[in-house]
Amino acid sequence: MSHETKLTGPDFAEGIASCSLVENVPMLGHAHGEAVILVRTSTGLRAVGANCSHYAGPLAQGLVVGETIRCPWHHACFDLRSGDALSAPALDALPCYEVLRHGDRVRVGAPMPRPARQAPPKNPARVVIVGAGGAGSAAAERLRHLGHTGSITLIGDEATVPVDRPNLSKDFLAGKAPLGWVRLRPRDFYEKIGIEFVADDAVVDLDVARSSVTLASASILSYDALLLATGAAPMRPPIPGADAPHVFTLRTLADAQRIVAAAVPGRRVVVVGSSFIGLEVAASLRARGLDVQVVSRDRAPLERVLGERVGRFIQGIHEAHGVRFLLGATSKAIRTDGVELQDGRTLPADLVLLGTGVRPRTALAERAGLPVDDGILVDSSLRTNAPAVWAAGDVARYPESRLGTTVRIEHWAVAQRQGQAAAADMLGLGKRFDAVPFFWSRHYDVSLRYVGHADGEPSITISGSLRDRDATVIYRSRKQGGRVTAVVTIGRDLQSLEIEAALERADDVAVEQLLRCPTPREGSRQQAGNA
Repeated sequence: MSHETKLTGPDFAEGIASCSLVENVPMLGHAHGEAVILVRTSTGLRAVGANCSHYAGPLAQGLVVGETIRCPWHHACFDLRSGDALSAPALDALPCYEVLRHGDRVRVGAPMPRPARQAPPKNPARVVIVGAGGAGSAAAERLRHLGHTGSITLIGDEATVPVDRPNLSKDFLAGKAPLGWVRLRPRDFYEKIGIEFVADDAVVDLDVARSSVTLASASILSYDALLLATGAAPMRPPIPGADAPHVFTLRTLADAQRIVAAAVPGRRVVVVGSSFIGLEVAASLRARGLDVQVVSRDRAPLERVLGERVGRFIQGIHEAHGVRFLLGATSKAIRTDGVELQDGRTLPADLVLLGTGVRPRTALAERAGLPVDDGILVDSSLRTNAPAVWAAGDVARYPESRLGTTVRIEHWAVAQRQGQAAAADMLGLGKRFDAVPFFWSRHYDVSLRYVGHADGEPSITISGSLRDRDATVIYRSRKQGGRVTAVVTIGRDLQSLEIEAALERADDVAVEQLLRCPTPREGSRQQAGNA
């Protein structure tokens, strides 16, 4: 994903006064024709590229934690000493520059070479990854990044390379992003780093006793380490017409391309369900000039995830852009010309989009005898109960330490981070998977950042102003005595990063302090349309 960056700020190659650097506050400038941030940490001076390798987020507006910097848009994390991409959704490392001191002057020198990788403690000869979504593709890349030298086979049942799935319901569907932005990597990328990528094939059998998988093409592959990253599949409601040709779900690039082909301006679309996917599709189809109506059983869009007040706020944003809502209504059948409701009304529709949730794809694991309960059950290292078999992504149910229970989370960044964690564990570098869940959602020019995971029926309070698009929504667990378990921010990107870091440390006192003293918004307006 290429983005042009206008150079601004001081020329670090010429040097700046060292006293102008405030500890842990990135300074934006440039050196040798490239945008660079210069950071004083507690242990030294660091200079790295200024733009996140995922959507070119402005790292100068990010958060420094120790020797890392985190992107304010989608919470990617980088090592300031090496530039390494430490956690998703970052794709590549940042350029890292030499920092030179001359008296009270600091100057940025030449780019530094990447440090040599040490061999990992373990090196399984044959790694097979089932599923080429966020978790599977991230695992394959992380294996190579950590020094794995054995064979890696990445198997996808879609006829394309791994794609940036969140983009499908946003810019790509709206016609604002080219196909090249959607593909995470070109096909030859996998060849260059020694990953055998198998597209448009599916694993139909797993034999854990023989450590092998069988593909639909009849190929049989043996493994020394296996990752199940089969993801989830959209659900279709059990009503007549749900499988009709003009009825769509959105999960894959092919799904998005079919919707685009049908999205002729002026046509009428009914979105069934007020989920994130449903509403993002509604926004994208409005951008294409379609007439959009959302029908949902909920009292307010996204109420079960965000609460009624935030749901009404999101509803108002969509209504201001011409989307109509029919809430508290149940679909009875889908006809060729519309959606029939239980109360007898019919909503006219040329096409119908189902935003009615997803179901984890656990059939392969179940047939293999792995324990399943609304997802494949894994331990804190994402291991199943079968030897050398891990699971990650939307299909995995794992222990969430902050909640004291197991959860299955359908977030893109979580899936990628789990894939990276499983890869590290395969190589003997693993640790407890304890990343704070994070996702983002965009509705026209309003972006939401959600960190943590709200359990049950939390108490919800709002600080700031939803109307002014400057707010923090706080979710407290009733089961844990009012402990903050999740936070949504609007227009407060830096605060979101700070709360995420405090949740990682399990520092409840710091979380409460951050909520009492919101971080001033920094550049959130200018990034809203890009994130």
